[in-house]
Amino acid sequence: MVLLHVLYEHASGYALFAVKEVEEIGMLLPQVESSVLSLGKFNSIVSLVAFFPFKSAQGALENINAISEGVVHADLKLFLETNLPHSSKKKAVLGVGDAKIGAALQEEFGFSIQTSGVVAEIIRGIRLHFHMLVKGLTSQAASKAQLGLGHSYSRAKVKFNVNRADNMIIQSIALLDQLDKDINTFSMRVREWYGYHFPELVKIVPDNSMYCRLAQLIGNRKELTDESVESLEEVVMDNAKAQAILEASRSSMGMDISPIDLINIERFSNRVVSLAAYRLELQEYLRSKMGQVAPNLAALIGDVVGARLISHAGSLTNLAKYPASTVQILGAEKALFRALKTRGNTPKYGLIFHSTFIGRAAAKNKGRISRYLANKCTIASRIDCFSELPSSVFGDKLREQVEERLSFYETGELPRKNVDVMKEAVKEASDVAVEMKRKLDKQEKKRKKREKKLQELQANGDAEVNGDAETPVGKKKKKRAAEELEPEETPAAENGGGDASAAKKKKRKAVAAEEAEVEEAEVSVKKKRKAQAAEVKPEDIPVTPVSEKKKRKKKNVE
Repeated sequence: MVLLHVLYEHASGYALFAVKEVEEIGMLLPQVESSVLSLGKFNSIVSLVAFFPFKSAQGALENINAISEGVVHADLKLFLETNLPHSSKKKAVLGVGDAKIGAALQEEFGFSIQTSGVVAEIIRGIRLHFHMLVKGLTSQAASKAQLGLGHSYSRAKVKFNVNRADNMIIQSIALLDQLDKDINTFSMRVREWYGYHFPELVKIVPDNSMYCRLAQLIGNRKELTDESVESLEEVVMDNAKAQAILEASRSSMGMDISPIDLINIERFSNRVVSLAAYRLELQEYLRSKMGQVAPNLAALIGDVVGARLISHAGSLTNLAKYPASTVQILGAEKALFRALKTRGNTPKYGLIFHSTFIGRAAAKNKGRISRYLANKCTIASRIDCFSELPSSVFGDKLREQVEERLSFYETGELPRKNVDVMKEAVKEASDVAVEMKRKLDKQEKKRKKREKKLQELQANGDAEVNGDAETPVGKKKKKRAAEELEPEETPAAENGGGDASAAKKKKRKAVAAEEAEVEEAEVSVKKKRKAQAAEVKPEDIPVTPVSEKKKRKKKNVE
């Protein structure tokens, strides 16, 4: 006979249920599915064996974190050891909802675990009627416990998310791509709008950002004079172009434009220019983030391409788990599946096509260099993901290897072996790690020293408030006063003006007053001690009685 127990993990605690007539339930599974909705029928199948409530919200969070990671918590272990029957006649089977925690329990206790079939339906019914099966638990209390635990669990997951730095890179590269599209669209709108008034400017200045700045600066083309050449030259950075703009404005075929239209064009141009400036700032931010999160990948393939690879993979951890063949075609999934469907040629590269290495390679070598580059990208991403101290040493060495491979395809010069290059990289990386560790230790020492000083200052302040004159504060004050008086004894101070001597006198008076206060405090402390000593009389001191036997012994010895 099989005895089935079902473990149910709720936000309020652990519950263990015994299932009656397991064999019949297994044969009549469709009827069980329909009877789960009825509490009366479900009660005849399932009975509560034990319930272990969590003592606090922190304990509930610890237990749910352990379950999600497939670890048996101490509370769960104690609960099962206490309440599960240990009988040799009946074969005990434990039903759990999650296969991961089931495997951990089987390894811990050794009894058989069931996760599918009847168990799934039983757990569905327990979840539906749980607040009615446990005495003293209302539906409102159960829902509150679930909501509180859900919030704290989600907050902890977000807080301890290992990919949170990657998320900043993913958002930055997405915003950078969006800004590129928007700036191009808005620049075309400015060209078309301002082109009615000054159509010749498009051919002279093809750059979008520069065109918007010129449209903002020129305004009405008829107001351009010889004096405007300097301001035009500041924007275009070319005297010949500035002269060409001036000449074109004098013989332009454009229509006249009203001041209100010019104001709108100028405002819109100003927005486009500010967007272009913000794009540069965002690119700098992305570069700094890539230097912190994935320095080797950025050194090998560039900040933008590396960020696109991380974004497409979902995180740096996912990218590190991919094989080199997947990294090679990452971003070309559509072409890959189309080629597989039509039995055509599969793509040679995806996002890594934007790297400069593939552009520099000859047409016949593009596939080979993309395969080699994908291999090195995989190595770089794994080093970035699993290294403790980030540095770009390995990325620089891998980049040198790709350069050598490119020259090998072109000239036939043999590149260095990977083993030799990696040995050099490991040596350099260890030196860099030692240096970084030394700097971090130095910073930590400085921080601890600063904290210690603050604590001493606070302790000294408390001692001054309590009137404890015998603390080292008085000595420190005297020393400080002596140091302040030392410069006054120099000849330069004696030859100084009247203001300097007056200031010195004030300082001396202040120091003398401080010394007097310290002395008074010391005298008061001594007086208190004398008074306490005078209060104790000799009669009050207890005398220990000497026994007669001891006295006799002394006499005999004499």
